[in-house]
Amino acid sequence: MAAQLISNAYQAIVGDKPTATTNEFKERPDGATMQALVYRGNQNVNMESVPRPSITEPKDAIIRVTGTTVCGSDLHLYHSEIMQQQSGDILGHEFCGVVDEVGPACGLKIGQRVVASFQIACGECEYCQKGLSSMCDVTNNSKVMESLYGHRFAGLFGYSHFAGGFAGGQAEYVRIPFADTNLLPLPDDVPDEKGLFLSDILSTSYHACWRAKIEQGDVVGVWGCGPIGLLCIHWSKLMGASRVIAIDNVPDRLERAKRLGAETINFDEKDTVEALQELAPGGIHRAIDCAAFRYAKTLLHKVERAVGLETDQSEIVNECIKTVRKFGTIVLIADYAGYCNHFNIGAVMEKGIRLVGGGQAPVQMHWKKILHEFIQTGKLDPAFDVVVSHRFQIEDIPKIYHYFDRKEKDIMKTFVQTKFSQPPAPGFPTLSSLE
Repeated sequence: MAAQLISNAYQAIVGDKPTATTNEFKERPDGATMQALVYRGNQNVNMESVPRPSITEPKDAIIRVTGTTVCGSDLHLYHSEIMQQQSGDILGHEFCGVVDEVGPACGLKIGQRVVASFQIACGECEYCQKGLSSMCDVTNNSKVMESLYGHRFAGLFGYSHFAGGFAGGQAEYVRIPFADTNLLPLPDDVPDEKGLFLSDILSTSYHACWRAKIEQGDVVGVWGCGPIGLLCIHWSKLMGASRVIAIDNVPDRLERAKRLGAETINFDEKDTVEALQELAPGGIHRAIDCAAFRYAKTLLHKVERAVGLETDQSEIVNECIKTVRKFGTIVLIADYAGYCNHFNIGAVMEKGIRLVGGGQAPVQMHWKKILHEFIQTGKLDPAFDVVVSHRFQIEDIPKIYHYFDRKEKDIMKTFVQTKFSQPPAPGFPTLSSLE
């Protein structure tokens, strides 16, 4: 919370960077409204009636949302852990829908089914031309990020003013800048329940395994069995891993990992490093961190985070460092935001470890491949069966945050319907209630 106050004060002093688009939420001339999930403070999110967006720039589109969800990374916002959050921000970065309006320079057609990339890319800068859409140079106006990281990554939907201040997709309508670039048309044979997850978790998890350079016969360790971790298990198997060892402490999540073929470690029952060294005495080839900074285990890190001596903890990274084999690879795909203490940098150097920041995964580098080679061929069907746990109404989103944060009611990845949604596709959960 202290870091957020400091960052907001800094933003007020230094202002914003110029961008190729605007984060302006322009109201409609007719005053039309919609329902949206609005951030109001620490663990305080509400469904509210807010103005519907309208076309702001020529390349914009407006989509009416037919599917959205709550992501594990949204919990950082829920706990006010991301800098430059502001009361009134509309959250949500994973969503699909139908094109409702288009600007004069947008090539999409009204009525097309589409999924949105969680990042906002211009399609023209150096990074976009290389397929690195998450690192677009010109869509994020945060000078705070530039000061902290040296550079800015792309603007993100619904992820604070640190990521550009764009309204998100836990809403009935969303304005999409550079819509031709940031929306992917969905084929008729791909239901929303599958297409939705191209927005983030399918591409993010694939990117983590791709960056890990998993090879035939590798032993892979996956820290965290949330949706990203479970998908990393499935991708690792598809990429040729002989064994995947998953680490978590939630029984339901460990059971889901087993259903995808992983061996499991419950870190409440046994020390992770000790258990991994027994299971893989020579070390694992690849380690993928899908848990990140929120989950401090020891009192030392809990205290240091509480008093502002660090923003992130290094415990999981250090476990990866100790258990990966010499000249092995570690990929960080879960969110890390700032600084940590007690990082075992010596072991990284001495063991020759390749420590890779997965970054905000460039969705647009991977989503067509995933769509055509894995979704349409059915290779991802087992993962959908394990990862997608519930279907809820959009009015339930505040409760979804509450229970997902507490890892209760066996909630994993949810499909959140709106008044524009189609009935559940075969094989996917039917509507549930959180009453």
